[in-house]
Amino acid sequence: MSRRTALAAVMALSAGLALAGCSSDGEPSSPELKVSGAFMPQPVNDMAAGFLTVHNSGGAADKLTSVTSAISDVVTIHESKNQTMQKAESFDVPADGELDLERGGSHIMFMELKQKPQQGQKVAVELHFEKSGPIKVELPVKEPTYNPEKN
Repeated sequence: MSRRTALAAVMALSAGLALAGCSSDGEPSSPELKVSGAFMPQPVNDMAAGFLTVHNSGGAADKLTSVTSAISDVVTIHESKNQTMQKAESFDVPADGELDLERGGSHIMFMELKQKPQQGQKVAVELHFEKSGPIKVELPVKEPTYNPEKN
């Protein structure tokens, strides 16, 4: 009888360890997203780029699937590969990680601007994710050559 009890205890402990990091329904915990470092260099023509970092402190990954803004009807997400820009369908936001949209890499692209924002203004955008609800962010407009230092 004690052998069965010991076996049951080992099985229960194993099951508990297997579920570590999961919520009570067996699914990974949900993404917990926040945004920092957002900015838009002042556009010099009818296109602009946006940059920011999405931090995910949750135990589940998510994906940035689109961005919308009143400043343009054509807002896409782009990645830079082999020194060329191309439209991306989505960007991964890893669990306990971050998505960096930065100069020379992945970024938000605004085409056919309805108006050109000036340095000191803010551009409102809404980030849309596969799992999480949308996040509204204001991109401060910086000088055209602005490039923040990374820590």
